[in-house]
Amino acid sequence: MKQFKNTLQRTAVLLAFAAAGLARTVAAEPLVIAETRAGNPQLLIAEAIQYEHAEGVPRDYQRAAALYCKAAKLGDADAQYALGWMYANGRGVARDDAIAAQIFSLAADRGHVAAKAMQRYTVSSQGAPLPGCLLPDLNTQLSFETLQNLGPGMDQAYFKGPIYKLVDKLAQKSGIDPKLVMAVILVESGFNPKAVSPKNAQGLMQLIPETAQRFRVKNAFDPEENIKGGIAYLQWLLAFFKGDVALVAAAYNSGEGTVEKYRGVPPYPETQKYVKRVVQLYQKTAHPYRQGLLDHVAWGARPVARRQ
Repeated sequence: MKQFKNTLQRTAVLLAFAAAGLARTVAAEPLVIAETRAGNPQLLIAEAIQYEHAEGVPRDYQRAAALYCKAAKLGDADAQYALGWMYANGRGVARDDAIAAQIFSLAADRGHVAAKAMQRYTVSSQGAPLPGCLLPDLNTQLSFETLQNLGPGMDQAYFKGPIYKLVDKLAQKSGIDPKLVMAVILVESGFNPKAVSPKNAQGLMQLIPETAQRFRVKNAFDPEENIKGGIAYLQWLLAFFKGDVALVAAAYNSGEGTVEKYRGVPPYPETQKYVKRVVQLYQKTAHPYRQGLLDHVAWGARPVARRQ
């Protein structure tokens, strides 16, 4: 976070924090049971404040950040602001200006005055990731329609943020449905442009070095380059598997050679789970594909198994 120029500036921000109602003193009282507070952002925030400021309980920044994140996921702007503050100052979480800026923007979009002020002191980064606790649970039934109903502010993260704008622009040019690309990004990296897998798959669309080279991606951690490469690979897979979304997803996860070998979705638990998630999100089993594309795009390196 940019350094405050003077003490008055820092004081002004702290006053804004107090005005938001998040620095208030919470009377020490027995903590409410989890079932009661789980869906109530105000109760989650109250408990988080207790742990952040050691009000009747031992100070625990990590637990406070987790509670703020639960309330933020429910769309509470105060909680989003508090969580951004935790990331901006490294309290209970690793300090990360890009994540802080992204979370402050969620609260600011909901009219949070202090969050708007904090945007002046944090440096935004295109395609900045959201913390994992704000991402949807992919073990539940999920679609883009339900994603947009996770809570006010979450639609901002997934469908109005910089990653979606990039996806929409690049996918439209390539004739690919942006929702298919978004499904792959969500399942692959959870919208984290810095993600790296144990198999060295990199960036938003988790391109392994061979695939990045095959589709002329020089910097897999650059969101635009990564998405361009991922879309090019999806185009190729759609043409090869004649628009079958399940086979395309399986090949994206484990390599097209593996799908050919098993003549369908491979019997790998990870790949089968991956395919289920992508199809569940996209909610279509087929996608239009370009005839003749295979004649113009080289096979390049064909990994037999990208994950296994």
